[in-house]
This record gives sequence, C-alpha cells and structure tokens, in this order.
Amino acid sequence: MRIMIVSDTHGRHLGLDRALEEAGKIDVFIHLGDVEGGEDYINALVGCEKHMVRGNNDFFSDLPREEEFRLGRYKVFITHGHGYYVSLDPEYIIEEGKARKADIVMYGHTHKPFFEQKDGMTILNPGSLSFPRQEGRKGSYMLMEMDPEGRISFEQRYLE
Repeated sequence: MRIMIVSDTHGRHLGLDRALEEAGKIDVFIHLGDVEGGEDYINALVGCEKHMVRGNNDFFSDLPREEEFRLGRYKVFITHGHGYYVSLDPEYIIEEGKARKADIVMYGHTHKPFFEQKDGMTILNPGSLSFPRQEGRKGSYMLMEMDPEGRISFEQRYLE
C-alpha cells in the first residue's frame, strides 16, 4: 500500500499535480489542511481513498478539524496542527497522539518537513507543496509504504 501525505497547498495545484505524477500509483491520499477551496479539485483528481482535514486558512470548509482512522494495524491521527501550537514545538501534538493511543500522528501548518519516531509513535509533517519554508524552499510531501506484512517505511520527497 502506498500512501501520499501532503499539506498546505493553499489552493494552488501546480505542486500537487507534479507530486501526484512523480509519486505514481497511490492507494491512499492524505491532506493535512490549508486546502483553501481545493477540495473539489482534489476529489476530481485523486481516485483513491482520501482523508482531508481543515486548516487555519480553510475558513468556509466543511472538512473535519481532525480525524482518526486505521491504515492496516496502525491507528492514525491527522490534524492541521495549529490548535496544538506546532509552530512553537511538537510537544502538544505528541501528547495528544499518546492520549489517543495513535501509532502515527500527522500534521501540517509549519510548512517545514518533520519526522520523528519516539516511544513507539511516528510523528510527521510533510512540509508544504506550495509555500515551503525550510532551507532550499522546495515543495515537499511524504510517501508512506506498507508491505504485505504491515511493515511501514516513510520517504520525504522534494519537488525539483
């Protein structure tokens, strides 16, 4: 199973189009907020299972603020992250993930990639496809792969 994880597209789809083409076939698509009206575009473009949450700039969106679901044997918690002060430190979202007994916590908002595995939990942020803020300022996303035995791996990717 191949899972594409994106965030902070802010209604601009050029980077998303490129990332989808680059990633190839995916089985699950996850958007961590700040879609900014791009829901219809994404729903028309992406033909697999989708999970999308509302970000701090999704003022008129009907998307949920956060979501919990399963990917294989893993419990996943997704949110944009602004409600957990992720711009300051991932501490609060890590605590929330523990309280929810999540195996994987995904968030956006900072526009900077982040990946940490701690106490049996994976915490990640794919960065932003449209407005990256990390050094080099290349749009970014993540690919998660799950093999038939349920083992997972993560790959941070950057647009050229």
